[in-house]
Amino acid sequence: MKPRRASWASAAFFVAAPVVVAGLIPAWITRWRVGADGSAPLMLTGAVLIAAGAVVAIDCVLRFARSGGTPAPIAPSERLVVEGPYRHVRNPIYLAALAAILGQALAFASAALIAYFMAVALTLHVLVLSYEEPTLKRSFPEDYAAYQRNVRRWLPRLSPWRGET
Repeated sequence: MKPRRASWASAAFFVAAPVVVAGLIPAWITRWRVGADGSAPLMLTGAVLIAAGAVVAIDCVLRFARSGGTPAPIAPSERLVVEGPYRHVRNPIYLAALAAILGQALAFASAALIAYFMAVALTLHVLVLSYEEPTLKRSFPEDYAAYQRNVRRWLPRLSPWRGET
């Protein structure tokens, strides 16, 4: 895919997936109202998680666009993307979305968003195991095998993986 088209496709993916899952649905659930248990420390912690999630998600989507693809399964990259946050954890976009959801749950003191967070986390885990990992193994057999051996699915490495096996 050409870089310009990849950029537009990646932007469309970003709006269709992370913005809806980690932004619009939580906003709909909370109605932007802080619960009775809301406190300044929880709100600050939540804001930090939301901001961190947004920065990481945007960084990841831009990396896919520069690689000539998108994170979306319908327009994948032609090469395995293992730069930036991907050097630390295999699923940084999903972790970023979960951080944003958890951040909103804290900021709005919302038990409903905690339940939503758990449902999204379980759904993403099943998606990764049943579709994404098998697809990446077929598409990039050697590269993904090395990547999988060295970078964990959900728990980030402290030091970035540099491609050694």
